[in-house]
Amino acid sequence: MFAVLKTGGKQYKVQAGDVLRVEKLAADAGEKVQFNEVLMLGGDAPVVGAPLVDGAAVQAEVIEQVKGEKLIHFVKRRRKHSSQRTKGHRQKLTLVKITEILTSGADKTGIKAATGQAPKGAAAPAAAAAGSDDLTKITGVGPAAAKKLAEAGIGSFAALAALSDEQIAAIDAVKIKPEWVEQAKELAQG
Repeated sequence: MFAVLKTGGKQYKVQAGDVLRVEKLAADAGEKVQFNEVLMLGGDAPVVGAPLVDGAAVQAEVIEQVKGEKLIHFVKRRRKHSSQRTKGHRQKLTLVKITEILTSGADKTGIKAATGQAPKGAAAPAAAAAGSDDLTKITGVGPAAAKKLAEAGIGSFAALAALSDEQIAAIDAVKIKPEWVEQAKELAQG
């Protein structure tokens, strides 16, 4: 049995035991990941998705994070007093070994989905997923201030609203404005 999966803007035909180099995934070596974008299942009874096959997935184990071969980009402009430039690039890749192809029941496996590289500001959404509020909804609180507030132990609207004047003065990481506390009280109430 084989499957055609899509990740990192590319399509791969895989079967159990294959080792692939795919665009960088947000996973460490030894972790299991699951590719949920399966375009086709092949074998005795092929199934073609429209555009994806429902319930199908490909499970893989991350072997290591690697870099691709070095690519040289050389530009030279002709004529007198012209310029030239050389740039190099090595793409970040993830080496994965395909362990299993699931034809159905992919949503019940509990294995994390294979996603690309986490963006630089991913700390705030991760904190929001952990049960805290998105402090950037408060006017004047950006991602940097929200991160500093979270490091100071203030991760929710209720925690910010409950601060006394002495506690606000004791926090040196970020200067908390009185209007932030008022907005936090309103947002905590819903």
